[in-house]
Amino acid sequence: MFVSGAATILHADLDAFYASVEQRDNAALRGRPVIVGGGVVLAASYEAKAFGIRTAMGGAQARRLCPHVIVAEPRMSAYTEASKAVFAVFHDTTPLVEGLSIDEAFLDVGGLLRVSGTPTEIALRLRAEVKERVDLPITVGVARTKFLAKVASAVGKPNGVLVVPPDEEIAFLHPLPIERLWGVGPVTAEKLHRRGITTVGEVARLGPTALVAMLGAASGHHLDALAHNRDPRPVQLGRRRSSIGSQHALGRGPRTAEELDAYLTALVERVSRRLRAANRLARTVVLRLRFGDFTRATRSHTMDRPTAGTPPILAIARGLLAASQPVIDARGVTLVGVAVSGLDSDDTVQLALPFDREAAGSLDSALDRVRDRYGSSAVRRAAMLGRRESLTVPILPD
Repeated sequence: MFVSGAATILHADLDAFYASVEQRDNAALRGRPVIVGGGVVLAASYEAKAFGIRTAMGGAQARRLCPHVIVAEPRMSAYTEASKAVFAVFHDTTPLVEGLSIDEAFLDVGGLLRVSGTPTEIALRLRAEVKERVDLPITVGVARTKFLAKVASAVGKPNGVLVVPPDEEIAFLHPLPIERLWGVGPVTAEKLHRRGITTVGEVARLGPTALVAMLGAASGHHLDALAHNRDPRPVQLGRRRSSIGSQHALGRGPRTAEELDAYLTALVERVSRRLRAANRLARTVVLRLRFGDFTRATRSHTMDRPTAGTPPILAIARGLLAASQPVIDARGVTLVGVAVSGLDSDDTVQLALPFDREAAGSLDSALDRVRDRYGSSAVRRAAMLGRRESLTVPILPD
C-alpha cells in the first residue's frame, strides 16, 4: 500500500466542539468556563479545562472543581448544523475527505500542490476558512501518516496548525507519553507504567517480541508499528460504519428490572431506526454495561441472518440483559448501551421471524415516518412515560 514520502495528510479537529458552538452562539459565554451537559460533561471549554474539568466527568465533580462554571443544555441540532458547515469547508478544500466523527476528519492534499499550495499553506487556509465561514476554532495536524497527523492535531490544540516534516517524525514522536498511541487506554497504560515505560520512544526500544509477550500479538505488533510511525493506511472515501450503537447513563441509584427494560427498549428502538435509515442490516447484537463498582461488561449474540427489525433485536438484547441480572443485582448498574455490528447492505435477506414479518416491518416503518415528521419523542412506549430519555448524539451520515 502506497504512502507518500511527503507530509500531505491533514487531521482537522474542532476544538471543544459542543462548548465552542455554545460560546459562538452566546456572547455572554465567551472567555468563561462552560460545560455542556449537567449530569455528565459532554464537552468542556478550554477555560473549564484549565480547572481540571474533562469530558465524561460527572457534573457534580465539575462544579466542585469550578464552582462558577456555566452549564449549557445540549443543543444537538445546532451541533449537527455546525458540523455540516465545517464539512462543507473540508470538501471545498479537497475531494479526499475521510470523516471520523462530526467534528474531525482526515484530508489528503497530496495532489493539490500546483493549484492550492503546500500542505502547510492549505492547513493554514483551512483553519482560517472554518473561522470565517463557521466561526469555530479548529486545530490541524499535518504529517506523512494518518496516525501522526492525528497526534499532531492533539499536540497542537487549541486553534493551532502543527506540521511534522518527515525528517523530524521520530524526534517529535518519541518524547510523547504512551497515551498518545492509538490503542493505549487505561489498562494498557497501566501495564506499561508498571514496567517503567512512559514514552513512545521507550515503547519503540522494547521491540515487537517484548511487546507481544507483554500485551498479546495484536496489541504488541500494533504498538510497535505506531511507535515507529508505520501506518500505511490511505485516506478513505465512502467508508461505511461497521457498527451502530447508543447508550444511556443511569446514575448511581437503584434500578428495577422494569426500569432497565424500559431504557433498553428505548435504546434498541433508536439503534434499529438508525439501521433502517441507513438501509443496513445487522447480524450481531451487543449489550454494554457499566456496574456500580465502575467495572464493565460486554455481552453479544450473533444471529444466523441479519435484520433491522426492532422486535428481533430487542428480544436478543433482553436475553443478554437477563443473563447479566445476577451481576447487576450484586453490583448495581450505572450505564446500559446497545450496539449492532456485522452490518450488511439492505439487499441481504432479512431474518425469518416467528411473527408476521410483513406486519412488523410495516409497524417499524410507520413509526419511523411519524418520528421523522414530528420528532423522535412524538411516539414513546408507555414504559418510558415520565422517564428521562438519553440524548441522541449526532453522527456522520452512513
